[in-house]
Amino acid sequence: MKYTEDHEWLRVEGDLVVVGITEHASEALGDVVFVELPEVETMAAAGDEVVVIESVKAASDILAPVDGEIVAVNDALTDNPGLVNEDPLGVAWFFKMKVDDLSVLDGFMDEDAYKELIG
Repeated sequence: MKYTEDHEWLRVEGDLVVVGITEHASEALGDVVFVELPEVETMAAAGDEVVVIESVKAASDILAPVDGEIVAVNDALTDNPGLVNEDPLGVAWFFKMKVDDLSVLDGFMDEDAYKELIG
């Protein structure tokens, strides 16, 4: 897995990048009560707001970590947003992206660097 400074995790599955939020981010948000996912086939640029999450504490956005096409979304989160708190690194992924060059992920943090970031 790779990690962003915005507390997102990135996992490669074949030629796709799966995106979710870290356990640290999930805990900071508190109980998630609403998730708005992007449309499949949306083209996103790195830094674009693509997911809206609302919790009992705040609303926040998940940004596209890289340029690419959103090819799948996790509809289970629409019906059960609490999955983000229950299993943020597993079943609570947000979207999958097709990117032109997976080597772009080399610029993100590995697990050790992310652990150092959150201290």
